[in-house]
Amino acid sequence: DMIAFAAPSTRRPASRGRASDGVATKARVRRAAVLRPRAAAAPSSATRGDGTRAAAVTREQCVEFIRSGCKPKSAFRIGTEHEKFGFDAETKRRMDYDVVNHILTGLVDRHGWKPIMEKENIIGCTASKQSVTLEPGGQFELSGAPLETLHETRDEVKWHLETTSALALEKNHKFLGLGFDPKWAVNDVPMMPKGRYKIMRAYMPKKGTRGLDMMFRTCTIQVNLDFESEIDMIRKFRTSLALQPLATALFANSAFVDGVDTGYQSMRSDVWRDTDNDRTGTLAWVFEDDFGFEKYADYVMNVPMYFVYRNGTYVDVSGESWHDFMAGEVAPPP
Repeated sequence: DMIAFAAPSTRRPASRGRASDGVATKARVRRAAVLRPRAAAAPSSATRGDGTRAAAVTREQCVEFIRSGCKPKSAFRIGTEHEKFGFDAETKRRMDYDVVNHILTGLVDRHGWKPIMEKENIIGCTASKQSVTLEPGGQFELSGAPLETLHETRDEVKWHLETTSALALEKNHKFLGLGFDPKWAVNDVPMMPKGRYKIMRAYMPKKGTRGLDMMFRTCTIQVNLDFESEIDMIRKFRTSLALQPLATALFANSAFVDGVDTGYQSMRSDVWRDTDNDRTGTLAWVFEDDFGFEKYADYVMNVPMYFVYRNGTYVDVSGESWHDFMAGEVAPPP
C-alpha cells in the first residue's frame, strides 16, 4: 500500500483474482471530501510564553518558502520514506519500546548514527542525510537521503532492512511490510514516548472514525520529488494525485484486519477516507486553472493546528486556527 491521500477503496471478487482484476471488476467508490482553500486572513504575530510578540508570518512569506524549493534539473533528487511493522517472532505481538530502544541504540553505538532524543528517550537517529524515526505504534520509518537514482534508493533500503532486522532479531523480533496491521487492535499496540502523539491520539477521534487506525495500524512507502518551477510543481502534483488510485491498486496488500479477511484489497486506503478531512482527501482544487504556489499556501495556512513545539515540549493547540494563533487570539503556550 502506498497512498498519501484518500482514494477509492476496492473490494476483492469472490474468485480471488489478482489485485488488478479486483480493481477492474469490483471497484467500490465513495466520494472523498473535497477541500478548498479559504481566503487568507491578514497577517499578524503570535504571542510567546514570555509575553513578547513573534515576528509575523505573512502569506507572501509562505508562498516564497514554497517557491524557494525550485531547483535546476541537475539538482533533482529522489527521497523515499519506508515504514514497516515490528513484531515478536514468538507471540506475534507488536514491537514495544524496549525493543525499539535496542534497535535505535544499536544504530548509534555500532554504526555511528546520532541519536534523536525527547527528554530521556531515544526516539530516532540520523546519519548521512538519512533518519530513522518512529510512528505512533512503533512503526519504523526510514526517511532516506536525497539520492540521484532508484538504484541508490534500493541500496539504501537494503542496508537499512538488513541492519535493523539483525538488531531486531537479537530480541527475537522481525519486521513486516504491509499497509495495515493484520492482527492487533489499536488498544493492543504500544504507543511510543513522543509528546506529539499524545495530542494526536486525543484529537483524531474528533475529526473522523479512522484516525487512530491510521496512527497505530498503517504503514506506507512514500516518495518525495523535486520541481524546477511552479509549472513543474503543478504538473507533478496533478500527476501524482491522478495516479494515486492506480498506485493503490498495484501495491494493495492490506486485506486482513483483526485476523479476518475483510474482502478489501487495501484497507489502508479505506482508512484514509475518514481520518481527518481538514488535512486529507482528494484535493480536487489542485486541478483548477488557478492552482499554484499561492493557492497551496492558502490551503496549508488554513489547516487547523495540532501543537506548538516550545522549549522542548509539545503544547496542545489542536483544532485552533493558525491565523488566530498568529494574531495572538490563542492562549500563548508556556
